[in-house]
Amino acid sequence: MNRTAKIILGIALFLVVGLIIAGNYFYAYAVIPTKKDFIATRSEKKSTQLSEAENWFKNNHRTWRLTSKDGLKLAAYYLPAKTTQHKTVIIAHGYMGQATDMPQYAKIYHDLGYNVLMPDARGHGKSEGDYIGFGWPERKDYLQWINQIIEKDSHAEIVLHGVSMGGATVMMTSGEKLPNNVKAFVEDCGYSSVTAELSYQLKQLFNLPAFPLVPVTSLITKIRAGYFWSEADAIKQLKKNHRPMLFIHGDKDDFVPYSMLAEVYHATKGPKERYVVHGAKHAGSLTKDPDMYQEKVTHFVQQYVP
Repeated sequence: MNRTAKIILGIALFLVVGLIIAGNYFYAYAVIPTKKDFIATRSEKKSTQLSEAENWFKNNHRTWRLTSKDGLKLAAYYLPAKTTQHKTVIIAHGYMGQATDMPQYAKIYHDLGYNVLMPDARGHGKSEGDYIGFGWPERKDYLQWINQIIEKDSHAEIVLHGVSMGGATVMMTSGEKLPNNVKAFVEDCGYSSVTAELSYQLKQLFNLPAFPLVPVTSLITKIRAGYFWSEADAIKQLKKNHRPMLFIHGDKDDFVPYSMLAEVYHATKGPKERYVVHGAKHAGSLTKDPDMYQEKVTHFVQQYVP
């Protein structure tokens, strides 16, 4: 091998090793469930509605558990309706959140006579897991939660409501083969795909292009967590959905860009509505206008679960 070839080979090996190191760093940064310095901690004063919902949640929940298909012990909080009902909502929380973040969403449905199930996603809260699935493996977990509800009540009418990563989880679940008990979905500021969202974040946080780091880190995710980012695509799943869905997004969202709303809205084949909350940042629509949020959600779900 001549000197030029050795230099070229050396440069190639250096680049490959560098990409592997960078890919593992970005995997740890995005996929391993640890404290994330890029997630802003909200410090605003709690609203009256949120304080009331938190107190209600603390005094009324029970714990449900299941074992995922890949052996993780998952936990959820269950809040029964005041009177015996066949209506149940499953509430999906966001990235690096947990079910206990969601009582204000739960209270909307409880006031409508729903039972409420609030799972901790794998790797979050009280559920096991050493990686974040961004909604893709979680969609299978949600099929199990749905089946657990139906096992307890074969007449159950089920709505899924998710926010941020939970919104993406709901959309990804919508493309699966679901029992007729599932009646409608509400997704709030979910992303169009994991590749699109993490490419956007790579640019926002590091000012780096998606290629080649995103495909390299996706490969590392496949090796370490069992899925490619390209698989976790809400748009592809929505194209298989024929059930009703309400899409909610704040027009000042700079974490999951507002432009993704149009992409996911147009992808679904089922009945749909769109609710844009002016001035709301990421996952801030309920806080920005709680009365209208509740009104929009109530009107939508009552069309399909009277």
